[in-house]
Amino acid sequence: MSTRVRSVFISDVHLGTRACQAERLLEFLRAYSAENLFMVGDIVDFWAMKREVRWTQAQNTVVQKILRRARHGEQVYFIPGNHDEALREHVGISFGDIALVQEHVHVMADGKRFLVLHGDEFDQVTRYHRWVAVLGDIAYNWLVRINVWLSWVRRRLDIPGYWSLAGYAKRKVKIAVSFVGDFESSVARAVRERGLDGVICGHIHVAAMHRVDGIDYVNCGDWVDSCTAIVEHHDGRLELIEWEKTGAEPISEEIASALHDLARAPVASASPNRIEQ
Repeated sequence: MSTRVRSVFISDVHLGTRACQAERLLEFLRAYSAENLFMVGDIVDFWAMKREVRWTQAQNTVVQKILRRARHGEQVYFIPGNHDEALREHVGISFGDIALVQEHVHVMADGKRFLVLHGDEFDQVTRYHRWVAVLGDIAYNWLVRINVWLSWVRRRLDIPGYWSLAGYAKRKVKIAVSFVGDFESSVARAVRERGLDGVICGHIHVAAMHRVDGIDYVNCGDWVDSCTAIVEHHDGRLELIEWEKTGAEPISEEIASALHDLARAPVASASPNRIEQ
């Protein structure tokens, strides 16, 4: 029996890569039905697929399930990100009952207006130093390969749970360059200038839901390392979901607060840039 919510927001699925946690995403989609489904960028990873295509049956089922939900009356929006930026050439059209849009202003059930966008336009590396972003993407894929062997060792040692070396490395890099806090502030400033109440984005693979400079900042996270999503309940309340194989559990306030403090902590030797996802 699925839980019915008003809206579901997912981002950074990276279909077509070995890092994609398609099986866990399927579990989540089966558990939550909605009136609106927002795919907030980097759903398909065309960058990685130029080098190697890793398309599993589970990934194929994810696509089929999303198309089926659109056919059955769910309003589905696809907002391209930088990894599936080729689709931006087709913004404004619909395919398979899915609306392809650059961004969307979503009115919550409580009347608040949220800008929904991927967010890569606020990443200076992605915008102005694409070669660095691509290099970082290649390095990340190698970490994913190493993580396959680490996962095997953990299973042999009966160590429970899933741990991602790539996710750990990315968090450390982002903290070292103080990128997350800069990204959040830049997004919040742009949203405030447009007179909106909040923003729901993705891109940086750091799930969050808090106030930034007077704006409700919400990040969907990803389905590579953290397996997180945002749901809107019928009263307009937003909830950050961390999906586990045993079910869905909200991220505790203590963990969310600690991650946020770490991400915004200044580092004396920090550089303003970062390596891309």
